Amino acid sequence: MANPVVRVGVIGAGFVGAALVDILLDPTRRVALVDAATAELELVGVAVRDARRERPGVPPELVRADARTLAAEADIDVLVELAGGVDAAGEYVEAALGRGVSVVTANKALMAKRGTALARLAHAHGADLFYEAAVGGAVPILRALRTSLAGERIERVMGIVNGTTNFILSEMTDHGSDYGDALAEAQRRGYAEADPTADVEAFDAAAKVLILASLAFGTELRDETIDRQGISGVRALDVEFARRNGYVIKLLGVAERVGEHGLSRRVHPAMVPVDHPLAAVHGAMNAVFVEGQRSGPLMWLGQGAGGAPTATAVLGDVLDAARNRVSGRHDVPFMVDDTLVRVPAGDLESVFYLSLDVADEPGVLAAVAGVFGRHRVSIQSMEQSGFGDEARLSFLTHRALTRDVDATIEELSQLDVVDRVGACIRVIEGGAA
Repeated sequence: MANPVVRVGVIGAGFVGAALVDILLDPTRRVALVDAATAELELVGVAVRDARRERPGVPPELVRADARTLAAEADIDVLVELAGGVDAAGEYVEAALGRGVSVVTANKALMAKRGTALARLAHAHGADLFYEAAVGGAVPILRALRTSLAGERIERVMGIVNGTTNFILSEMTDHGSDYGDALAEAQRRGYAEADPTADVEAFDAAAKVLILASLAFGTELRDETIDRQGISGVRALDVEFARRNGYVIKLLGVAERVGEHGLSRRVHPAMVPVDHPLAAVHGAMNAVFVEGQRSGPLMWLGQGAGGAPTATAVLGDVLDAARNRVSGRHDVPFMVDDTLVRVPAGDLESVFYLSLDVADEPGVLAAVAGVFGRHRVSIQSMEQSGFGDEARLSFLTHRALTRDVDATIEELSQLDVVDRVGACIRVIEGGAA
């Protein structure tokens, strides 16, 4: 008996789209794909922005100039959206789901802004919406949260989910580079865009935290703003301080329970102890650390970017969608927990590192210490180094409320003797960021 056929359309033929097409058309993988999908996967079209441009690996007869038409084709079973953006991509995805076509996407911005509504639309029309590649490239963390850990009570999800910033911080750690040089090297290697704002100011990581939290805790995906701090203020001196004290600086995305019904979702640099698993994640790699009530700590590590690695995650979703198509079922949307209440970062306690450039004159230390005391921030240790007429002060605090530390920084920035308030970085203690 002939295998059933699942027809696949792809929107976007960039690095990820081209790599996916290569896998789907690879004759050496055909048998394995049929076994995994329980069907023949037939690629019927690849929509691109410029159909006149030659695209190695994509047969010319499959190239389409109109993504909207491809998304609306009656005989497509699975649409893969890899074009990016929100408005146009959302239109394509909604059109497909509204006709009962399953959708696979790597579009983190779209999922973070409209994921819950799209998942409900898919369910209403008996289709699937899968988006594994939207968070960790090749790292299969969403599948694990959706299936393997579905019965677990997750307490915390904490991870390195942006390869660009991890590469920059790794360069600063391993080679003593300053931030500007490390960013330039990331751009030279293709890890960072010409405008790196989305990465270095943590917008990208924040969208991924929203997606992780939706599956780990049942929060809605509906264009929320979460607490966010990027890495552009981190200096070589901060990285060196961390090294001397047994830490490595990483940009962490964190979603965790606070009490019974509180939930914190945030992105920020953190000093990670060198013996923590996340400290060993170098270069452009991604890693997600999950703590469950019964399972304890678990970690997933892998390539967080790149065409071929990301395409493997997209393909896994295509295979899931195909199997469901053949069996006549679809995955139901994640449950939404309406009892959860947002806990602002200001209400959380942490140990903090703070650096200041100050005038090197009598009375400065007393003035600075007075500001800490007025805001109930206790100093655990302090280092001073001098250079010319200035000095640099580096502090580690005892555990303090974030809002008290923020108020301390605000007042310090107003002191005449403080030339510059440097980085303020949380310090991980006992696995908590």
